[in-house]
Amino acid sequence: MARQQYVQIAKRRREGKTDYRKRKGIILGKKPFLTVHVSNRYIYGQVMKSAANGDIALCSSSSRTLAKKYGWKGSTKNLPSAYLSGLLLGRKAKENKVTEAIAYAGVSRFVHGSRLSAFLAGAKDGGLQIEFDKEIIPEKNRLNGKHIADYAKELESEDASEYKQMFSRVLSKGLNPSDYPTHFEQVQSSLGASNNL
Repeated sequence: MARQQYVQIAKRRREGKTDYRKRKGIILGKKPFLTVHVSNRYIYGQVMKSAANGDIALCSSSSRTLAKKYGWKGSTKNLPSAYLSGLLLGRKAKENKVTEAIAYAGVSRFVHGSRLSAFLAGAKDGGLQIEFDKEIIPEKNRLNGKHIADYAKELESEDASEYKQMFSRVLSKGLNPSDYPTHFEQVQSSLGASNNL
């Protein structure tokens, strides 16, 4: 009976942390790459550069910074905050003389209209050159939070207690959920961007 040969699989691949095929392409490209991470509370983005001793962060942004420094009162993990965090990263990249980057999703699946695509759209509008298909970007009404405002109005008229429970965090910050688009435009202009989504 022939013995089966054991094939060693890299630990980070086994744990689902690194897709080495994508990673190889990023390294061979020799361009900075943009990564986005969505946690339970915030959205983080970094422009990184590969180096022999590990990746180097050239600039970064997060929806947490958006809330602390730029007055964002909405949720820190939805589509509008993803777009604004990307816009902030694009501005920081411009300040640090980083002109272009490649989008790198790692082992995550890329979903059209997702927070990742909203972040990329914001980074591109902020001045960072990133190549992607325009069809991946969420609609304007979703980027500026109009869909949230419409749902909040509908829910408030149908079930006031459910409305208060669902939007309790936003309401405690002093933002009426139906004012999402207006608030979005205010924060967008405070980041030095035009309101022409």
